[in-house]
Amino acid sequence: MPQIYRIQKRKGFFGFNVNLLLIIINIVCFILFSFLIYANANFLDYIALKPSNIINELYLWTFLTSMFMHAGFFHIFANMLSLLFVGSFVERILGKKRYLAFYLLAGLFAGIFFVFVSFILANFFNYSGDFNTYAVGASGAIFGLIGLLMVLTPNLPVYIMFIPIPIKMKYAAPAMLIVLWLISIFGNVPVGNTAHLGGFVIGLIYGFYLRKRYKNKTRYISRLFS
Repeated sequence: MPQIYRIQKRKGFFGFNVNLLLIIINIVCFILFSFLIYANANFLDYIALKPSNIINELYLWTFLTSMFMHAGFFHIFANMLSLLFVGSFVERILGKKRYLAFYLLAGLFAGIFFVFVSFILANFFNYSGDFNTYAVGASGAIFGLIGLLMVLTPNLPVYIMFIPIPIKMKYAAPAMLIVLWLISIFGNVPVGNTAHLGGFVIGLIYGFYLRKRYKNKTRYISRLFS
């Protein structure tokens, strides 16, 4: 496994750490976008993902820009800390190019899922809570990585939140979704739960695809990290 990683490191992106690059881009975009919004609040529509805008075919590029914007210091700190550990691990498994492609795909799918669910709830269930709400953050893509790891490394011991004991990834991954959902409900905290779920689902799908196509490799990875 270390030999494979060294080969990938020389070949892709001139040996640069893609996950570190994503973290740097997130931080730079957060600072730049924050200044723009502070100067003119109307810039928020050009950066953040808002379902009502998308349905009206406005600011379609926010599917991408919203992935690199965060709602505050704690938001970006928590996401980048998670990405530092989870992303670095997934990059080693997938390789640089495949990791970058999947990270962007997971983030975009999370945004699409968020808009789709918001549209369904607003038009068929008369609930417009998220339809005019702005969504930002890398957590949709991060949950894509978590969903992928749940399939490829189900027995990987991980630490979550403030729990002092390791929990297997196959239990920790859905637990994180549930805990965040409960926090948003009982703590009245704005959390993009549907975006998290969308990212998580695409992670599961890609994980099962890899497991079916590369049976021996994924079986080896599962045994190695258990």
